[in-house]
Amino acid sequence: MENKQTEMVTVTTGREGRFRWAAVTAMLLAIGAILRLVSPSIAGVSPNWIIAMYCLAIVLFRPSFRRAMSIGLVAGALCLATSKSVFPYGNLISEPVGALVCACIVSLPVNMKAGRLDLRPALGTVGGTLASGLTFTTLAKIILGLPLQVYLYGMLPVVLTVAAANTVIAQALYYPVAALLGGRAGKSKETEGIGQ
Repeated sequence: MENKQTEMVTVTTGREGRFRWAAVTAMLLAIGAILRLVSPSIAGVSPNWIIAMYCLAIVLFRPSFRRAMSIGLVAGALCLATSKSVFPYGNLISEPVGALVCACIVSLPVNMKAGRLDLRPALGTVGGTLASGLTFTTLAKIILGLPLQVYLYGMLPVVLTVAAANTVIAQALYYPVAALLGGRAGKSKETEGIGQ
């Protein structure tokens, strides 16, 4: 009887992490969508988990502006599906704008550290959430013909509150998620194959 041994061949291409950014981003967006559906609101306001998660993904992977816009479009579609707003289609514009602003902030070549604390997650998220929220509320005011008082005293305070909540969430989750990714997130676009 012939004894056969199995040989294992390992092929190394150098591009093993090429689509890791997409898988992790999709997972974060899915988590954000689920949390958005189940999170209770406090005084009518709850964090927008989808925005917090796409800002976190952008901070972690520093995608090109084109990819950041793509992340924003997917996030906008998820927000559209989970929206409780009377104007849900505004998310398809506001989320790409928020993602682009977040990507612009995190790509700035300036020091965003306070001691050993990296503030890029907080700054990217507050910028992205404000850009998204202001775009959405302005579109809603124009298209729905809302009074200026509703816009100024009803909608803008909600945008500011959600921006504050999202900022805390993204900053708090940044280090644990980066550690799960092996500390390689955000080091360089080429490392993860996302610089194209």
